Amino acid sequence: QVQLVESGGGLVQAGGSLRLSCAASGRTFSIYATGWFRQAPGKEREFVSAITWSGGRTYYSDSVKGRFTISRDGAKNTVYLHMNSLKPEDTAVYYCAATAQTVGVMDNRRYAYWGQGTQVTVSS
Repeated sequence: QVQLVESGGGLVQAGGSLRLSCAASGRTFSIYATGWFRQAPGKEREFVSAITWSGGRTYYSDSVKGRFTISRDGAKNTVYLHMNSLKPEDTAVYYCAATAQTVGVMDNRRYAYWGQGTQVTVSS
């Protein structure tokens, strides 16, 4: 089993920045990639970004590319999502997730382990 704990959400004005953290514990050696997903009220959960643990390959949705940066601290088993130039449409609950599968890192169905979520609210 893998346990994931997110932190760093909050309220920020449009144009501001936040950093989300996702700390992994347990069978972390089984993790191929960690992804961030978000879900706004009334909408489906959508992919935001992902990073592979070996090689550090990164993936971004078109809506956040150029504004968000994903990174990983291997010593801490922690993945970060640096969010800049935030917009009101970025408001959502953000979830981190971990997968052992080596394909489909942008597909939430590939992820077996999920954190509890952290709220990000961007005011206009």
